[in-house]
Amino acid sequence: MNEKIVYADIFKTAWKGLLSQIWLLAGLLIGYTIIYSLLILFAIPAKGETVSISGVIVMCICLLLSVLFMMGYLRNCMQTLDREEPQFSAYGQVATKLFGFLAGYICFAVIIPIGFALLLFPGFYLYLRFQFFFASMVDEDAGVITSFKRSWAITKGHTLRLFVLMLFQFLLILLGTIAFGIGLFVTIPLAILIYVSTYRRLIAPDVQ
Repeated sequence: MNEKIVYADIFKTAWKGLLSQIWLLAGLLIGYTIIYSLLILFAIPAKGETVSISGVIVMCICLLLSVLFMMGYLRNCMQTLDREEPQFSAYGQVATKLFGFLAGYICFAVIIPIGFALLLFPGFYLYLRFQFFFASMVDEDAGVITSFKRSWAITKGHTLRLFVLMLFQFLLILLGTIAFGIGLFVTIPLAILIYVSTYRRLIAPDVQ
């Protein structure tokens, strides 16, 4: 069986995808950042004040917006790698399963910290094995439990290479942050495209 995770191929695919749609992918990220930041300003109480009910509502809206954008943006990146024009309709498509995505996101946000609380190794291991549940829910229209099982199955035997990719993605985000934060609008799309490219290779049929 051929090795599915070939770094050079994954980077090349992701980079070509970024160059083909860099303005649109960066623009979507910038637009989301502006809207999210404005909503957060309404949710943060003034000095000396407690959080109001309206503030709590706005924070809940921010959470739903984040999950919706995350899934829609992931679909846009998949469209990019498929050499298609990313469509705004992707956000409407994922919106129909918003609460399913939210449930999965909460499960992921609970499982991984538990792993880190036990020891660092279990935390990293669980993250690497379950990370593609997001992609499975979007790409395969799978449910929460099915997506977690799918991610666990396709990552079997690839943990070390996935760990190296995770470090590279972290380095990209770090470099984007160092570049006055502006670089994030390039490095974040690239990191997600690397994630999607890796997922696509993992789900590809084995070549004997």
